[in-house]
Amino acid sequence: MNYDYDPIPLERRTQLTTAEGLARSGQYLEDISRRRTVRQFSNQPVARGIIENAVRAAGTAPSGANHQPWHFSCVSDPKVKREIRLAAESEERAFYNGKGGDNWLQDIGPLGTDAQKPFLETAPWLIAIFAQRYGFDDEGHKRKNYYISESVGIATGFLITSLHRAGLATLTHTPSPMKFLNSILERPASERPFILMVVGYAAPDAQVPRAATIKKPFDEIATFREQTPSSFE
Repeated sequence: MNYDYDPIPLERRTQLTTAEGLARSGQYLEDISRRRTVRQFSNQPVARGIIENAVRAAGTAPSGANHQPWHFSCVSDPKVKREIRLAAESEERAFYNGKGGDNWLQDIGPLGTDAQKPFLETAPWLIAIFAQRYGFDDEGHKRKNYYISESVGIATGFLITSLHRAGLATLTHTPSPMKFLNSILERPASERPFILMVVGYAAPDAQVPRAATIKKPFDEIATFREQTPSSFE
């Protein structure tokens, strides 16, 4: 096993001025602020190349020890999507019939969700994101992964952003449990389903719950501890 540190030069980019940085960050903020979770999808096809680019972008995310503990199973086959829908709705019926608990069901009430998940068939793509509990090195030896949930969560954020930039809508679907995805998609026991991402174009008449557009004020999600500028007399 090679533990040698072998650094290479950082690929340099032109440093932006403060004004340029503010402009770019503002443009990104404006764009990403328009992202909404969608539950009504068009059946309009989405080119595989767009999905590939988004997954490649997700694969550039940082990860614990650079082990990249993720797998993205991308599905457009109608038969497989149907199988996933039936399995997911079975779990969802149990959830909405009491398994989720009164508090949880009350909290998601304003989002207008229920056990019916037609989008799992309507949307052209499903991306099942798996977190790898462990991997294998080049010699086939079992290798521990680190910060798995954190790493896969960051990669999922990259994926959502890339899909949004491509003009696509997404839904992060998390039926519980999701072990049926291992069976349907033939993934090994070393992987656990993390999120089932629904991907496509929003339906022309798509709506979003008003409650989902309400975000916490900035002063509730961020604090700053800045160095006080020195004063000179």
